[in-house]
Amino acid sequence: MNSELAQRIAEDVAAKGKVPGLSFAVAGPEGILYAGAVGYADLAERRESTIDDQYPWFSMTKIATATAVVRLHVDGRLDLDAPIGTYLPGYRPSAKTGHPTTRQLLTHTAGLANPLPIRWVRPEGDREDPALLDRIVGKHGSPRRSVGGRAAYSNIGYLLAGKVIEAVTGESVQDHVHRSVLEPLGMKNTGYEFQASGPRSIGYVRLNPAAVPVLRWALPSGIVGNRVAGHTALRPFLVSGPAYGGLVGTVTDAALLAAAHCVGPSDDHPLLPYEQVEAMRTVSASGKPFDHGIGWFRPTAGADRTPVYVEHYGTGCGFWNAMRIYPHRRLAMVAMTNTTFRWDFDNLFTRLEQLRQASCH
Repeated sequence: MNSELAQRIAEDVAAKGKVPGLSFAVAGPEGILYAGAVGYADLAERRESTIDDQYPWFSMTKIATATAVVRLHVDGRLDLDAPIGTYLPGYRPSAKTGHPTTRQLLTHTAGLANPLPIRWVRPEGDREDPALLDRIVGKHGSPRRSVGGRAAYSNIGYLLAGKVIEAVTGESVQDHVHRSVLEPLGMKNTGYEFQASGPRSIGYVRLNPAAVPVLRWALPSGIVGNRVAGHTALRPFLVSGPAYGGLVGTVTDAALLAAAHCVGPSDDHPLLPYEQVEAMRTVSASGKPFDHGIGWFRPTAGADRTPVYVEHYGTGCGFWNAMRIYPHRRLAMVAMTNTTFRWDFDNLFTRLEQLRQASCH
């Protein structure tokens, strides 16, 4: 893969999106094919972005969680199609809307609400409050719409999937995902906390200074930092709710996870049998604006595009990340940025895929 052209593409996309810093990686079943970075991880220090910078993954975490759950299914420790009350005796389904299965949690067809998770974060160094998640699940964990109907994205489903993992394994979500997903893939620079020895990308919000007091009001105390170069910096924070969005790590580690899902029938399958990998990335649940597989989704408007792809985003205050796989190309891509606002990741991934194809001919 032409590294110089890949860098130029990333620089162009980052500049057009007014992205402070961007780290990206391209991978296949054989490993990392190329990784690079452009812009700045820290605007105040003018420290350039690198492939070693740690970023909050936010909802890209769901791919790791879903993979761990499907592995438990393969091992016969849970049944994806059993009602979740089988594993969570205290769960109270809705008599009107139905009782979801774990598969429905993972495909966003459990009929659950999706409250805005803006305060489900805490400053790095603050301990997680387990009562917070219990309150959230207690309030929003019963289906609001018919179970098994159209897909509608919900973080609550993955909080419940995390509780299923803990009930079945007797381990915390963090420990189980580490052991069953991160370690087998060699993802040494990713976990549920920042690694003190590694660099990290600073999150930024680009907004009018008059709106900064509103941002301070909206986020927990201690997260909103100083103004720099037209942005408001965020101090390091962690996501409360490990199963839906708690991972923190590098772009190359994320690419290793994505690459484990772009394997073909004859490749090594480090986490799951090929049939289960294919089942996860097969879009089977229609929704709007996304159609869903298990963990993976695709915009409804992209259903007819070629080459076929599925993806997942990881977005929150200060960061906007995206992960995409092209199964028929055996190709995976991840990009992580320290901007709050959506940027043209589709342009980046499309051009990188074309560059990869050109290098193969």
